[in-house]
Amino acid sequence: MNNVVQKVTERIIERSKAHREQYLLHLEQARGKGPFRLRLSSSNLAHGLAVSTEKDMQCLLNHHTPNIAIISAYNDMLSAHHPFVDYPAVIKDAVAAAGGTAQVAGGVPAMCDGITQGEAGMDLSLISRDVIAMSTVIAMSHNMFEGAVLLGMCDKILPGMLMGALQFGHLPFIMIPAGPMISGISNREKTKARERYARGEISKETLLHDYECRIYHGDGICTFYGTANSNQLIAEVLGLHLPGTTFIHPGTPLREALTRAASATVCSLTHLGGNYTPIGHIVNEKSVVNAIVAWLTTGGSTNETLHLVAIARAAGVCINWDDFSDLSDVVPQLVSIYPNGPGDINNFQEAGGTALLIRELLQSGHLHSDVLTVAGPGLKRYTQKPELENGQVVWSEGPETSVDRNVIRPADQPFAATGGTRILSGNLGRAVIKISALTDGVDTVVEAPALVFNSQHELAEAFNADKLNRDMVAVVRFQGPRAIGMPELHKLITFLSIIMERGYTVGLVTDGRLSGASGKVPAAIHLTPEAVCKGPLAKVLDGDIIRIDVRAKSLELKVSDIELESRQYAPFDLSSHKFGLGRQIFAPLRRELSGAEEGASSIYSYDEETIRASEPEKEKP
Repeated sequence: MNNVVQKVTERIIERSKAHREQYLLHLEQARGKGPFRLRLSSSNLAHGLAVSTEKDMQCLLNHHTPNIAIISAYNDMLSAHHPFVDYPAVIKDAVAAAGGTAQVAGGVPAMCDGITQGEAGMDLSLISRDVIAMSTVIAMSHNMFEGAVLLGMCDKILPGMLMGALQFGHLPFIMIPAGPMISGISNREKTKARERYARGEISKETLLHDYECRIYHGDGICTFYGTANSNQLIAEVLGLHLPGTTFIHPGTPLREALTRAASATVCSLTHLGGNYTPIGHIVNEKSVVNAIVAWLTTGGSTNETLHLVAIARAAGVCINWDDFSDLSDVVPQLVSIYPNGPGDINNFQEAGGTALLIRELLQSGHLHSDVLTVAGPGLKRYTQKPELENGQVVWSEGPETSVDRNVIRPADQPFAATGGTRILSGNLGRAVIKISALTDGVDTVVEAPALVFNSQHELAEAFNADKLNRDMVAVVRFQGPRAIGMPELHKLITFLSIIMERGYTVGLVTDGRLSGASGKVPAAIHLTPEAVCKGPLAKVLDGDIIRIDVRAKSLELKVSDIELESRQYAPFDLSSHKFGLGRQIFAPLRRELSGAEEGASSIYSYDEETIRASEPEKEKP
């Protein structure tokens, strides 16, 4: 193992000890013997059998049949989740063939950042992750099931489902993806078209019909390497997908065969058999480190600095941004796809995909091989690729070399010696910056006067009024979790990119989110503490000099401590974000959200007060 990877893992294990022990204790207490449904009273069980076929009812009444829950994010509006319409029937058939039964236990919401981008609904995007987790828990709360399959992809859906599933750590869960859509026009062509529209060079109709609808055009996840595809990669590296499942297109024979194989697999992992593999044993300190490494080496979405923290905490594993930062220093960047390169996720799959990437990282000592997965013990199994043979899935050894070194490179010839993300610290707080798409990468330095905005709409108005033609660090504040729910601010990148192209020095500092498609603008995001919680960002004034220095990992407001201390916090009226599109109903949940470094979540799997009470009191100095 790489020495730093090993050390970071050891400190996570030590930091998580009390939380993880409590989590595993609860897992073991919940395990029990025999089918859970048969512990219910006759009246209770009858409700769960009421619509079963005679055959399924007989299976559900015996002591050996596992009953598998299906939890789906299906809707027929969003491309990523539209394919799931046919999955329940396929899953039920495959589970029955494997000796089990399956029931659709519930659904979860699945909203799309692509639709709500820059709109009021985006204020609900991050909060929807916790709602999804709660919906997953409610679906499982009937206690009728010995395992579950999760049908969900995209930005908040997969993390939310995992956060919910991990509350049932004593059960096996397997995630079944639908895969990416077929590539349309290139993502860079789309981005250029958006910039031309912002400059008034093409009409909205031309942008929509000639560009946007040619890249978003069918079933599956969007093809750029943003949060959705970062989530999918992480799920496979965590060992929650079957090997090589992640980036197979929807509607193909292999896709359906993999769905059938996954459905049969979860039946074999329940406590009723001899291969008990609950999700709480799969997601542990080592597998979480593996997920961070895979995310770093691919230059994945910055949103994972929130999602991975929240997922890990749901399993009693405590990680923080120092872990991300230290791992980033030693994890080489092996993948280059949009927004970090010209290709997309389909080019990644064609170049060798997850099988090749995992092989390279195992050989270079950057991944823990001794982990549990839904495919069995050991991550080595994930260097294989699935193929169809007489209508059945078989796995063979995956590629050992990249088909396209412009997309995937070997560990000894990386695109960059370090990972694609850095953590910045200074007198403004702590922030995340994605460097894999920046021209200068680790040598990026931006020092310029602040131009302060209290909403993304103020910045857009300034651009349209031609007031941004200057060197600047745009400060967009009051965008954090407790302020307005930490909306995605990706639309700002088009405006700021145009200003950069005009020859000005440009940076961005915000307590909001920016996603995996942040591109070429140096952006210090997820700043914590957030402005609404009296973070220093609320004291920044127009004209203050801000310095972003990636190599030094620093984010500094060039104002003396005395001057900064003497300033008043900027007032800001958030009332316009409290109502409309149902935002008012989420006010209590928003008040409970933790800071960005703690995952911006209200959900954990351990009782922090109980743990603190059980720890010996530290000696006073």
